[in-house]
Amino acid sequence: MTSPFSFESLLTAVIVAVVVIVLLIVLLTLLRGIKVAKPDEAIIVTSRQKAVKPGDSALEETENAGQRVVFGSRVFVKPIVEAHFKLSLRSRQLNVQATAQTKDAITIKVNAVAVVKVGGSESMVRAAAQRFLNQQDQIETSTEEVLSGSVRSIVGQLTVTEIITNRQALQGQVLDAVRESLDVQGLQIDTLQIKEIDDDNGYIRDLGRAEAARVKQVAEVAESVARQASEEARIAADQAVAEQQRKLDLRNAEIQKETDKARAEASAAKPLAEAISQQEVISQQEITAGKRVGLRKQELDAEIRAVADAEAYSIEKKAQADAASSVAAANAERDRRKAQAEAVEAEGIAERNRRRSAAEALEAEGVAEKNRRIAAAEALRAEGEAEANSIRVKGAAEAEATRAQADALEERADDLLRQQVIGQLPDIVRAASEPLAAISNMTIISSDGHGTEQVSGSVSSQLASSMQIVKDLVGIDIAEIVTGRATGAAAGQAFAERGGAVAVRPKAKATPAE
Repeated sequence: MTSPFSFESLLTAVIVAVVVIVLLIVLLTLLRGIKVAKPDEAIIVTSRQKAVKPGDSALEETENAGQRVVFGSRVFVKPIVEAHFKLSLRSRQLNVQATAQTKDAITIKVNAVAVVKVGGSESMVRAAAQRFLNQQDQIETSTEEVLSGSVRSIVGQLTVTEIITNRQALQGQVLDAVRESLDVQGLQIDTLQIKEIDDDNGYIRDLGRAEAARVKQVAEVAESVARQASEEARIAADQAVAEQQRKLDLRNAEIQKETDKARAEASAAKPLAEAISQQEVISQQEITAGKRVGLRKQELDAEIRAVADAEAYSIEKKAQADAASSVAAANAERDRRKAQAEAVEAEGIAERNRRRSAAEALEAEGVAEKNRRIAAAEALRAEGEAEANSIRVKGAAEAEATRAQADALEERADDLLRQQVIGQLPDIVRAASEPLAAISNMTIISSDGHGTEQVSGSVSSQLASSMQIVKDLVGIDIAEIVTGRATGAAAGQAFAERGGAVAVRPKAKATPAE
């Protein structure tokens, strides 16, 4: 029987597993070798030095040998043979403070703010990496020192007035002074702003005192002029108020005059008022007549409305009739659909009954199949019991035969043992002679000339010793057995020669020597 997992399949599985592991290791190595540079950093990949190209100077080769600079993208770094380093390109804000003497020997303090970063070109990144790769926090300190020295140098070439009045020139000169030294280090200044210029002796403050006094004087004059203008404006306002008051009084007098005139006209206008009243009565009568006309108009409208209501009633009745016919049609449609639904329901009931009948038939078939299987199982069990009984009877017979054979073996154990020993005699003799048979060449040295007899005697003595050992261990005398068999064989031969007149029974069992 062949094992389901042969050596070839096991070897194939091992090879596949090794290949998968190798592929995973290669994939992980490739993934780990992919490096991505952020927008504010640069990756420098170093490897073995490249050969110097014709036309390149030794200095350029020394600076650029085996280096690649990557900005804002990914790069694959070969394992073992290449290494990568990251250099930040972010801006750094510096507070620069410098104390220096101006050209006119005034000691001042300059406070400025600068923004510095690593340059965006490959050469500047390489230069910055050579100086600050493992100590990028020293960029601020180094740049502050350079800027402070440049500020002191430029301040010493200018007067206080020049510095105060033209800070932009100071910033430009400082940037021009530090640009070269920062370029060497791979750095660049984005911005430089002078925040404050001050001194400890108040010199700069005193420079502004004269201007401040002049400005104060101008302010006082302006304040006096403003006060005078304000007073003039107040007087003009009072005059305007008085003028307006005069105009108001004149207007009040005119109003009073008009009021008196109105009163006089009112006392003289009574008859006019009665006439006007009569006119109002007439106007009221006209209004009444107009209302009567309106009432008649409403009556006519009511009559017309009645006719319209009758027509509307007719139309309504017609609409009701139409609605009734529509309802009847709808009821008929409903009855038709109900009949269709009942027909569908009856068909569903018939289908359900048919399926129930099929299920019952299937169930009956299943019961019959179950009974058939039960009968088959009973028959199989009966067959098994019969076969078991047959096996049990056969086993009992075999056991009885085995027991009889054991009894026979027990009775004839000695004879069988002797028979087996006789059968093993050739092997015993062969084993006794094997030591001599294994000797290819033998040289016998004997002083009495009987060396060969001594060798034969040693074999005979060895065989006799083996027979004595068998006799001591199992109580069987092989020599006696051989002698008995030889005697029986001679007697049988003599009996055969004499025609069987004398029956000789060979000795079948020899009593072993105690």
